[in-house]
Formats: sequence, C-alpha cells, structure tokens
Amino acid sequence: MADPGTAETSRDEEFLKYRSPLVSRYASKEMAYNFSDRKKFTTWRKLWIYLAKAEKELGLPITEEQIQEMETNAELIDFKMAAEEEKRLRHDVMAHVHAFSHCCPKAAGIIHLGATSCYVGDNTDLIVLRDGFDILLPKLARVISRLADFAEKYADLPTLGFTHYQPAQLTTVGKRACLWIQDLCMDMRNLERARAELRFRGVKGTTGTQASFLQLFEGNHDKVEELDRLVTEMAGFKQAYLVTGQTYSRKVDIDSLSVLSSLGATVHKICTDIRLLANLKELEEPFEKDQIGGEGVLQD
Repeated sequence: MADPGTAETSRDEEFLKYRSPLVSRYASKEMAYNFSDRKKFTTWRKLWIYLAKAEKELGLPITEEQIQEMETNAELIDFKMAAEEEKRLRHDVMAHVHAFSHCCPKAAGIIHLGATSCYVGDNTDLIVLRDGFDILLPKLARVISRLADFAEKYADLPTLGFTHYQPAQLTTVGKRACLWIQDLCMDMRNLERARAELRFRGVKGTTGTQASFLQLFEGNHDKVEELDRLVTEMAGFKQAYLVTGQTYSRKVDIDSLSVLSSLGATVHKICTDIRLLANLKELEEPFEKDQIGGEGVLQD
C-alpha cells in the first residue's frame, strides 16, 4: 500500500513551483491543455508518424509494422526518461527521439528520418497556434451572439451617455452594447484572417533547402515536394510556407500576437466601461452569495 504521506506530497508538487494565474485561474481546460507539455510532445510523435507514413508511401524502406508500433505508443510518453535523456544529451528533441525509440525498438531507425529539430518544434508551434484559434473563435462568436441578444433586448432603454466620463446626451443601453459588439466583430474578422493565413512549416530540412530529403530520395525533387505536400495534408493544413530557413518566419508569430492583443484591448475597454458604469450604478456585475469583494469592503 502506498504511503499516504508520499501520495500527498505528490499531489502538492504543483504548489512547490511558480504557477501563472493566467493558467490556474483564467485559462479554460482546453486552452491550458493546448499549451501543455503533453500536447506538445504527443504532437511531436504524431509528426514523426506522418513523416514515416509519407516516406514509406514514396518508396523508402519503412514497414507497416514499424508505423503501427509508433502509432500504438504515440501517447505513452515516459517524461522521466525524456528528462534524463535531455540531461545526458543536452538536446530536447533527441531526448524525445530516444524516449520514443525505447518503446518502439522496431521503428527506432526511422524515427525523425531526415528531419531537423524544427520539423517537430516549429510545426508543433504552428499546430498549437491553429488549434488555439479554433478554441478561441467559437467562444468569441458566442460572446458576440449573447451581446447581440442583450443589445436587442435593451435597444429602446434610454440611459445617459458620457464624453470624457462627463454627462452628455441620452443614448440607449442597447446602442452602447452595439459599440462593444462592433469592436468584437472587427476582432473576429482579424482572428479569422490570421487563422486562414496560417500555414505549415512543412518538411524543409535543416536550413530550409530540403537537402537531407533530396539525399534520402537520391536527388528526386518531385518526391521531396510530394513528401512536403503529404505531411502538410496529414497535419491538417492546406498549405505550407514556400520558403523557410531553419524556422518559419517569426512574422507569423507577430501577426498572431497582433490580432490577439487587439482582442485583448477590446475586452479591456469593455471591462473598463462596465466598471465605470457600475460605479454610477447604471450596470452591476454579478456578485455571488458567498463572494467576498475585498478585505476592506463592508459585508452585510
């Protein structure tokens, strides 16, 4: 029987290191998983499987048995072994190649065949970005829909408008909500564009020249291009970037951050409006029965 003290220590381990409140308090379960180590490293393994399948299809001596072995063990990650291998090798990707090879002895020789670290690293980052957009977009659409219902319900309810937080002309509660909706719709457009324009790094080799794959396929350019296309398709992308170096262009990250920060600015503006209006008793935030507003707030 396990020592209760040991089990309790194991449960408390996460409280012995820094935790970001952006994750522990505010992130949804699916978004927190999207950026997790398990998602990252299982995606690495899926990418190695895609590569092996495409290389087999194009004539490299890879067997179905090897691929099945990889697929069977794709989710069985020994994180302790991987950490020990990384400490020994000083290389995160090769550490996970070794850990995967340990549970796939028949496939060990073809895992990561011809690839570079950025094949798994950068392509996984792009998959995480894509999946993050796919989590966020429906949630934003739901917010817009609910705000639209709110705006329609209170379309004719008059309220005092403000300029520079000073009383001005009358407006309506519904019209004020439409200002928020309009900004969110602009954010939706920008997020959809960023999602649609996101591409796969693909199978580009160490410096983006595909030299290692040309060597594997004995100089057959058509097969190397088809390899890139097949893996891109397996990963769920319609297109790959035509030109890369070792990494995809970091302009892609800037584009994603730009639209996300724009959405953040919209949400900040809406929340500030609500807080100011709450101060004037024109709107109220929900307050649960047992909620505490703060140490200095008098409670009934």
